[in-house]
Amino acid sequence: MPNQETLYHFAGRVATITLNRPDKLNAWTAIMEREVRAAMEEAEKDESVRVIVLTGAGRGFCAGADMSLLSTVAEKGLDEARRAQAVEPVSGSREGLRADFRKKYSYFPAVSKPVIAGINGPVVGLGLVIALYCDLRFAADGARFGTAFAQRGLIAEYGMAWMLPRLVGHANALDLLFTARMIDAAEALRMGLVNQIFPQESFLERVEKYAMDLAANVSPRSLRVIKRQVYDAMFQTLAEAFESSEQEMLASLQSDDFKEGVAHFIEKRAPAFTGR
Repeated sequence: MPNQETLYHFAGRVATITLNRPDKLNAWTAIMEREVRAAMEEAEKDESVRVIVLTGAGRGFCAGADMSLLSTVAEKGLDEARRAQAVEPVSGSREGLRADFRKKYSYFPAVSKPVIAGINGPVVGLGLVIALYCDLRFAADGARFGTAFAQRGLIAEYGMAWMLPRLVGHANALDLLFTARMIDAAEALRMGLVNQIFPQESFLERVEKYAMDLAANVSPRSLRVIKRQVYDAMFQTLAEAFESSEQEMLASLQSDDFKEGVAHFIEKRAPAFTGR
């Protein structure tokens, strides 16, 4: 069945998932949620995909939950709210995955490939939650960011109270959540909310260039292991992270990608990593 509210494109070992409700600034719906999850799982399973980009069509990344959904919850009450927040397991997730990364929207860290948010325009509320769970965030210079929740009588949803302070710090997180004010890309960069800002006119091209560089020049095995290490370390002591890294290093030294990493450097040629 063709997608209704998203697009999926593959080129240069990069899968690009585009939220495709441009007339609504890509406001989030149940259909979009299912399609994004299915696209993430497809990209996860496809060995030819090495990097995933999530972006929005038109002028915005995601304006948050579609107001029709919020209106339904407001009218029909708590039971509808509970159904809307139902948790489904992440299909195809790796063995031993933490329960933290099996929750609704928090499954992005469970995807073994880098997930880049290409924030091409406004990102608000639930849209910001989704961007936070991506591994990297690049913003167009005209992008704007806001939490919105307090202005709707809501709270820091879907683990944002855990994720946001880890990116921007305790005080900045409380400022953004308390006031629900909109900030521009420059302030988001200063806070650490985004990694880089690109000009609007060349934004997607710059994001794709970064993604394709990762896909072509870096070991996919290294990316996979490093991503797991970084997210696991959020719950580990230094000693535990240290011990884990020693075990992973021994495994890396026996991998095909390690041999290729040394060979292409010595032979002064482009790498031909396999991910093994």
